[in-house]
Amino acid sequence: MSASRFLITGASGQLGRLVVDGLLKSVPPAQIGVLVRSEKVAAEFAAKGLHVHIGDYSNPETLGPAFAGVERALLISSSEIGQRAVQHRNAIEAARAAGVSLLAYTSLLHADTSPLGLAEEHRQTEAALKASGVPHALLRNGWYSENYTASIPAALAHGALLGSAGNGRIASAARADYAEAAVRVLTAEQPQAGRIYELAGDDAYTLAEFAAELSKQSGKAVAYRDLPQGDYEAALIAAGLPKPFAALLADSDAGAAKGALFDDSRTLSQLIGRPTTPIATTISAALKA
Repeated sequence: MSASRFLITGASGQLGRLVVDGLLKSVPPAQIGVLVRSEKVAAEFAAKGLHVHIGDYSNPETLGPAFAGVERALLISSSEIGQRAVQHRNAIEAARAAGVSLLAYTSLLHADTSPLGLAEEHRQTEAALKASGVPHALLRNGWYSENYTASIPAALAHGALLGSAGNGRIASAARADYAEAAVRVLTAEQPQAGRIYELAGDDAYTLAEFAAELSKQSGKAVAYRDLPQGDYEAALIAAGLPKPFAALLADSDAGAAKGALFDDSRTLSQLIGRPTTPIATTISAALKA
């Protein structure tokens, strides 16, 4: 299979699909490669005329063919908490061996100083990128608005939105906003190597304000109930979430209380050339869905 100019890893995920769709608006399909794990998904992308590679971050031998001949690649962070640092190093090594001219990585907002437990593997990956010598850009993504709108059904059913974020302000943006930023960086004419983008929404809100907006749009009273981190984690486990994921969400909320999910630089809207999607718009879309 001939090489592609661009490569999107983790292309079958929610962010990856949006990046591919955005890239297709300005780049011919024959110049785009995707790395996926599923044969079914591979067929879906192949039908669009993309170069498809089946591989896995955990299997280095599958990564080399995907990166071969690629000029610019997007390394979307793995969802496998606890394994990500090693997995990302495998991808970075494949990019280095292939001579990729730019590797953009989806990191975490203020990863170098963030108190979130999630940040450590991102810090390790950023260090690996620096040590590798691969020209790279860091897309330090803030919180996706969808992380909170996913809790809307339960909040409406119980009349309460649970959390442990206190009065911390959350500068989230829609997943599509972050995807558009990735496309802008990948296709930019200006040099991107060495750039660090702290990406977040233009406007911030507390979870109490989120609950108030949800109440307004749904017509149902929803109150925000702030819980200690341990109690919130226990509530999530009782709701059926696996303990590691519940712990991650509770830790992230506790971090939000300390300002970990806030940024007012407006770097994201400057990069994409438009305002970021307001949380009210994302809530509206979730209610319609």
